[in-house]
Amino acid sequence: MNSLTLSSVGVTAEDVLAVARHGARISIDPDTLADLASVRSAVEKLASSDIPAYGISTGFGALATRHIPPRQRTQLQKSLIRSHAAGMGPAVEPEVVRALMFLRAKTLASGRTGVRPVVLETMVQVLNAGITPVVREFGSLGCSGDLAPLSSCALVLMGEGEATGPDGVLRPVPELFAAAGIEPVLLAEKEGLALINGTDGMLGMLIMAIADLRELLTTADITAAMSVEGLLGTDQVFLPELHAALRPHPGQAASAANMLRVLSGSAIVASHREGDSRVQDAYSLRCAPQVTGAARDTLQHAELVAGRELAAAIDNPVVLPDGRVSSNGNFHGAPVAYVLDFLAIVAADVASMAERRTDRMLDPARSHGLPAFLANDPGVDSGLMIAQYTQAGLVSDSKRLAVPASVDSIPSSAMQEDHVSMGWHAARKLRRSVDNLRRVLAVELVTAARAIDLRAPLQPGPGAAAVLAVLRERVPGPGPDRYLSPDLEAANDLLAGGSIRRAAEAAVGALA
Repeated sequence: MNSLTLSSVGVTAEDVLAVARHGARISIDPDTLADLASVRSAVEKLASSDIPAYGISTGFGALATRHIPPRQRTQLQKSLIRSHAAGMGPAVEPEVVRALMFLRAKTLASGRTGVRPVVLETMVQVLNAGITPVVREFGSLGCSGDLAPLSSCALVLMGEGEATGPDGVLRPVPELFAAAGIEPVLLAEKEGLALINGTDGMLGMLIMAIADLRELLTTADITAAMSVEGLLGTDQVFLPELHAALRPHPGQAASAANMLRVLSGSAIVASHREGDSRVQDAYSLRCAPQVTGAARDTLQHAELVAGRELAAAIDNPVVLPDGRVSSNGNFHGAPVAYVLDFLAIVAADVASMAERRTDRMLDPARSHGLPAFLANDPGVDSGLMIAQYTQAGLVSDSKRLAVPASVDSIPSSAMQEDHVSMGWHAARKLRRSVDNLRRVLAVELVTAARAIDLRAPLQPGPGAAAVLAVLRERVPGPGPDRYLSPDLEAANDLLAGGSIRRAAEAAVGALA
């Protein structure tokens, strides 16, 4: 997608990914700009009234009891943004910032925030110019919106703060604006608050995590099936009659079908269907669809929450369709925070099961004839011994990251904001957990591929064979020990780019 149009109708998850990750350009529907101008009149009416209105003629948070006279209200907006842009730590990833800004622009376009059209237009200009505000790791509690991150973006709209250009180089904001032909915004009543009072950061990270996990769960089915081949496991536990009818979780049925398809036509699997004394495979093989399938169903719930949040117009106060301006608590991030934490549990558990399969392939007591650590000359060579250590370290890290952030509320703003969601922190740790899962699956891929190669002259099914062909372009097969880190990183790159899934699907058809 090279371009999209922003309107009051809203946006999709695909739109968010297009802007955040692929630099899609944004245009604004002219009718939306006209609607914003119309709604703005309700805010201006309140601004001229003697009746205090939160965020328009009062202070903020615990200072909401202070009435601000008209001559100080421009300064009120500037002070709000400057003081709330209080983040610290390393800068977060540009795609997170772009998602955050686009989602805030989506809410501005809804007409419920009461901003002037120029505010939305400037935010879109900044995104289209490839200017990325610097947003720091710490500063959001996931309630009253992602305050510090969004304030860092609003500060750039004012021509202040820190930002990088299209080349990723940090430069003064006035210089970046001059090069792009952008005029800074002088914020009027309510507009500072409208720019920062949303769940956009945590929602953007949720949308990207969902997209990544959707691919990784299919990848996990592929690598698990390859491990079944490498360990001389059976494909009979993945038959459809054992899943959809007997335990009708849709994710489980989908994962079982994926694994059965990848294993189809495997001479390795067929070689031990008779005369094998084993009654059942280990849980990490036999129960893979139950775990990855449960992850799929959890992901579907997260998509439902993300879709509802995408349909929301979160600000406080909001301008209702009948013109009333009303305070509310919709900025509380609990709905998003909960599923972010839930997905961190999912990512950790899928990674944990993959690591168990890897360890089994490296242990000659459990690998059914494979050399210790899949080494060329065990004792002289260590094979993939330490690759499993790396996997174990990643899994351990993911288990720590699975501890929920959303239960750890710390009151703020002199107890006015006495319960917060910590959704931003839930999102940040989920991003790391997703990366960990990809790396764990990369190690399983390298291990299973080597195990399959060592089963020669028996040949894998077409699915694994296609994956092996792609992997072997970057990662050599069995042999004496070599510098292993580049092999593992190359496998991780192949997973991240989708090459492994595409190879499997080219051989066996579309996978769920």
